[in-house]
Amino acid sequence: MINKIYPDSREALADVFDGAVVLCGGFGCVGGMPSLLFRTLSEMPVRNLTLIGNAPVLGLTAQQTAARTMTVPESFADGALLLKNGQISKLVSSVPAMTVYHMEEPFPIVTALQAGQDIEIELVPQGTLAERIRAARAGIRAFYTRTGTGTYLTKSRESRQFDDEEYLMEEAIKADFGIVRAYKADRFGNLIYRGTSRSFNATVAGAARITIAEVDEIVEPEELDPESIVTPGIYVDRIVKRDII
Repeated sequence: MINKIYPDSREALADVFDGAVVLCGGFGCVGGMPSLLFRTLSEMPVRNLTLIGNAPVLGLTAQQTAARTMTVPESFADGALLLKNGQISKLVSSVPAMTVYHMEEPFPIVTALQAGQDIEIELVPQGTLAERIRAARAGIRAFYTRTGTGTYLTKSRESRQFDDEEYLMEEAIKADFGIVRAYKADRFGNLIYRGTSRSFNATVAGAARITIAEVDEIVEPEELDPESIVTPGIYVDRIVKRDII
């Protein structure tokens, strides 16, 4: 009988190793960040991680966003925890920091760099990042895009002409682990998302060698409406019940 449910997040992440490449879902401080899995990773003795995500290290709190229309729960956590611990050696991101009013402290990536942490940062346009992740899941090793043409990237990327226009080659992202947040799952790994959490979580699921899903609720397979399933279980390897609000 297929059962991908793990008893806790520590066991689900037990084989994360030094130097692992970790993909994460979530859309900054909104859209379903896998906070439980990030908290657990921050408590593990793993180092030199490569973290890849749209905006995985903002580290915003409910107090910092109180003056804006967006809010985050008290339990919110992201890759900023790993930054503070010195666990990240490379960051691949579209948004490593942003402008927020009434910020008393700089963003975690700024603090880390000011403290002398040796972190390689690769900035990737959001659409390109999403396609590099999707390509990995689809088995497409590389693709061409117009994004980045006419910039300094032309000097470091292979390019080709299509219809008299220049396109840059981008490679699919190869990752060891993918951590995502979903609303509901069954023991087969089928996932349903809520609201904007569908965005990068659904993109990341299945793009890494091992995908771990943090979910709010686990139900029996027959309880999920097949028409509502966004991520089929074939893309998910492990499921953990979220135990924080």
